[in-house]
Amino acid sequence: MKIFSEELVAQACHEQHVADLSKATIGEVLLVAQYLEQKTGIPFVRMDQGSPGLPMNRYGIEAEKRALDSGIGSQYPAAAGVAELKTAASRFIKAFIDIDIDPIGCIPTTGSVAGSFGAFIACTQRIPGKDKVLFIDPGFPIQKSQLRVLGIGWREFDIFPYRGADKLRAKLEEELAAGDIAAIVYSNPNNPAWICLEEDELEVVGKLATKYDVVVMEDLAYFCMDYRRDLGHPFVPPFLPTVARYTDNYMLFLSASKIFSYAGQRIALACVSDALFKRKYPALAERYLDEGVFGVTLTASILYMITSGCTATTQYAYAEMLNLACDGAINFVEDTREYERRAARMKDIFCRHGFSVVYDRDVTRKVGDGFFFTLGYGSLSSEQLVLELMYYGVSSISLSTTGSHRNGVRACVSRMREELYDVLDERMAAFDEDHKDVRK
Repeated sequence: MKIFSEELVAQACHEQHVADLSKATIGEVLLVAQYLEQKTGIPFVRMDQGSPGLPMNRYGIEAEKRALDSGIGSQYPAAAGVAELKTAASRFIKAFIDIDIDPIGCIPTTGSVAGSFGAFIACTQRIPGKDKVLFIDPGFPIQKSQLRVLGIGWREFDIFPYRGADKLRAKLEEELAAGDIAAIVYSNPNNPAWICLEEDELEVVGKLATKYDVVVMEDLAYFCMDYRRDLGHPFVPPFLPTVARYTDNYMLFLSASKIFSYAGQRIALACVSDALFKRKYPALAERYLDEGVFGVTLTASILYMITSGCTATTQYAYAEMLNLACDGAINFVEDTREYERRAARMKDIFCRHGFSVVYDRDVTRKVGDGFFFTLGYGSLSSEQLVLELMYYGVSSISLSTTGSHRNGVRACVSRMREELYDVLDERMAAFDEDHKDVRK
């Protein structure tokens, strides 16, 4: 039996100006769920927004307080970032990825969203004719929204049928052969599917990026959160897999939002390889009236125009957390492992009631448990499943909004609470009973 009637959900959409819930953005789904919860007092199982569900890292809070007490808030922060954070970032990358990046190339941004926005501009303007972005999907819908704002074109493909080095190489060669791709974008682990590109796939991406002079934008928002391996120990293997081992044409995006639950302070890093940072592009020099050095133009002529630098006190907080992780004083991987436990419990409930995990494997291993997972149910389309789940008090987003060609929804575990597991079990039992006719 449905928790919310179709009429009530339609009213919620009307009141929140959501034209089509089946194709709604994350923010629109969030508004409808909040409206229904507030109007009825019935709690939702919130799987929509990927906002951290753990306490902020206390060391960051304390460091930020000290920085504010020191009086630095009276001065504008440097566009390139405070030296302490840049040095800490370089050290952190060495500790957990075993890659060397000069501190100059570690640029603070007000969240990875601002970092990718600036990077899209720089990458598509550096070489005339290379003006499009290639997404290895499924992916983060906001990045395509950024390209809409910027008027930048893109192509995309769902990686599901192209897993493995040989299939991925053939597909990338097909996409890159036209010569108009400026950047390749993916997240690893992946939002929304939690799949991870394996080492031989990353090697393919890196080598083709060099061959076709494409910048790889590797989004590491869920840094070391592939809990199938213990990646939480600094300066000792195993290290985080990365495309940076296979090309000099890369940018790594590291955010404090998930690994330190510091999302509200909007702090991240765009880390540019040494070779790419120093490379000169005549097209950038002509446009920005500077020397056309990629990293300098990105920092001073693009990112500064977007945010005018990052809040200084938050930079000191991030630096403190990165340094403590490098010292082994905090283990952010263990701190966030609660997401793995939540995902395992939620998957069990859904799968017992007729659901299946849509993106269920990497090339050689079963997909891990973490911040996100994907769900399908019988013959229901992505759009149908989003809507049907809403009637049973479960909010999610359609996989169709992420570039996926598979039917299903994205589930985020971050807002799950202990008292909701039994609620979810009861609601999904009712869902399964009401939808057995569409089960395959």
